[in-house]
Amino acid sequence: MSVIAALAVPHPPLIFPEVGQGAEAYIQETINAYREAMAFAASLKPDTLVIASAHATAYGDYFHISPGLGAEGNFEKFDAPEVKVKVNYDLAFTGVLSDLCKENHIEAGTMAERDKALDHGTMIPLRFFKEAYKGSFKVVRMGLSGLSPQTHYKLGQMVQQTAEKLNRRVVFIASGDLSHKMSPDSPYGFVPEGPAFDEVAVTALGELDFLPLLTLDDSLCTRAAECGRRAFLIMAGALDKKAIEGGVLSYEGPFGVGYTVAAYQVTGADAGRNLLEQYETLKEAEAARQRETEDVYQQLARYALEGRIHGKEIPPLPEELANQIPGEPRACFVSIYEEGHLRGCVGTTGALKESLAREIMENAVAAGTCDPRFAPVSPLELPKLSYSVDVLSPLEAIPDKTGLDPKVYGVLVQAGDKEGLLLPDLEGVDTVSDQLRIAKQKAGIGDLEQVSLFRFTVERHG
Repeated sequence: MSVIAALAVPHPPLIFPEVGQGAEAYIQETINAYREAMAFAASLKPDTLVIASAHATAYGDYFHISPGLGAEGNFEKFDAPEVKVKVNYDLAFTGVLSDLCKENHIEAGTMAERDKALDHGTMIPLRFFKEAYKGSFKVVRMGLSGLSPQTHYKLGQMVQQTAEKLNRRVVFIASGDLSHKMSPDSPYGFVPEGPAFDEVAVTALGELDFLPLLTLDDSLCTRAAECGRRAFLIMAGALDKKAIEGGVLSYEGPFGVGYTVAAYQVTGADAGRNLLEQYETLKEAEAARQRETEDVYQQLARYALEGRIHGKEIPPLPEELANQIPGEPRACFVSIYEEGHLRGCVGTTGALKESLAREIMENAVAAGTCDPRFAPVSPLELPKLSYSVDVLSPLEAIPDKTGLDPKVYGVLVQAGDKEGLLLPDLEGVDTVSDQLRIAKQKAGIGDLEQVSLFRFTVERHG
């Protein structure tokens, strides 16, 4: 056997009357769909439920899979300690899954559990399932991570392979809400990205086409304050190359948070549902188009890093590119991105090399191999990378922050031998206060320390 079905469900604590105290009536459609989905899952008599919860133990660079023989939890923090859930874990499944992840270079396993108690994102679907199913079953609980969307999909593929290897009848449950910024009455406020995210997610789940969940702009997801996308992507991976039937059973958001319930049954094989392969093809085409639009500054940065990764030294300065760049020494920053995420950034506040071209090359290599925040770029990553080069004007001392504008000027703050720099016109940096706070944090400068301020402009390429 293998993964035989999958569910996408929300986890609002007030869905239970002990917590909602009457407010649950406003999401009755969700409750009805939840019961329908769980009755469907129960009819399949699964051996194991694999639950990906947005509120289980989570790390930026690692998927945590809960260890041990079992766990329990309650809703005490929601003023309903009498609501309790207890489960037995599928220890064999967890072990094989962890081993497969290791073999496939996916950072996942049972180390470093922060909280053994069940989280509400796990308990809510479990309580509904237990109401519908009186047979025996075991659970595998996993958290999400800060790793890429495609890595979440690959984890789902490992779930599928584990189920097949152990001959388990598995129902996968993706527990996550949609946007938390759907309307002005949301506790998190409203942003246009909230409804935009929900429209994409509900359409993808309803039409059984999960590729848009992979290709969604990560910054849109962040602004929408969603929590379900990564769980849905693991679910999509668990259904990789499987023919499925089903769709969305309900969608509503009366509290400014989007809730959707969807259910899918596996009906056979479908090689055309190779979403990760489709995604990689799209990204390769996008990267090719991007390379075609790069200017000479970006081309030089790419040439330098690719030459260094494939060789042992920084490659020689190519005259055909260098001759198109002003010859005088200039300071610059080179930023490297992988699928929209920062992959490295190194720069100088004053020119250190004999020419701007050489400065770009040196900083590009340093950004890809020496940025302490990231592992060195690997050869396999090179085709996916994009480059931005910011050429700095000379630093100009200013007496106070009134001379700053975060959209126009970058800032350098100094306190003794500590200094922090922030480039201008960065997403999410909208005020001078934001700009100074972040620059000080980068330098380890305290809020009350006296600082010297310098501003600069940039000529941005990319």
